[in-house]
Amino acid sequence: MSTLASDTAMVLAAGLGKRMRPLTATQPKPMVRVAGKPLIDHVLDRLGAAGVTKAVVNVHYLADALEAHLGARPMPKVTISDERALLLETGGGMVKAQALLPDPFFSVNADNIWLDGPYDAFRELSESWDAERMDALLLLVPHAGAFNYRGKGDFQMDPLGRISRRRSGRIAPFIYSGIQLVSHRLLRDAPEGPFSTNVLWSRAIEEGRLYGLCFAGEWFEVGEPGAIGPTESALKRG
Repeated sequence: MSTLASDTAMVLAAGLGKRMRPLTATQPKPMVRVAGKPLIDHVLDRLGAAGVTKAVVNVHYLADALEAHLGARPMPKVTISDERALLLETGGGMVKAQALLPDPFFSVNADNIWLDGPYDAFRELSESWDAERMDALLLLVPHAGAFNYRGKGDFQMDPLGRISRRRSGRIAPFIYSGIQLVSHRLLRDAPEGPFSTNVLWSRAIEEGRLYGLCFAGEWFEVGEPGAIGPTESALKRG
């Protein structure tokens, strides 16, 4: 049996959850319940089942409630990256937490829900990882496997797995799932303060070091209250 490329994941949980209002008026988005449990528990349970033993979770909005909830969980072992003073966005959050993260590490959005295909997503990423060629390996979903999604896609992918952004006025075949495997090399010479991971991805694309992996399972975008019911119905079938 193959081993995972990392035993640690960064779970990005510090966002304001504006699109999920009014459910996020009194609770952070990762605490919104879908199919009987908070969104972040769906993620942490999947990480634990895959063999990821440590999670670094960044917190900002209503951080006390989220931190109290995480403190009651047995596995994976959670370490908090505190962004109460300043929300750092996805890229800045990773940079702040870098000292807590091995090289490489998984990164997962806290509001992700997915059903694996024939293989576990984290094992698939691990088996495809090549530190010599890659700064990051993104788990990408084709439109047919994306539910509640109404966008035009995010990336194109060449036969070698290198990815580039959707061209203006076009539809791209792949959607970023919110799951990736990241090298510390991606974070080098990063901007200070808040910034998006897109800044680092753009540099990696220019250098030919941003890669994608097509996900064979089903992925659910749960960005607003109206997506919860359809997701719950699909999970019951799944």
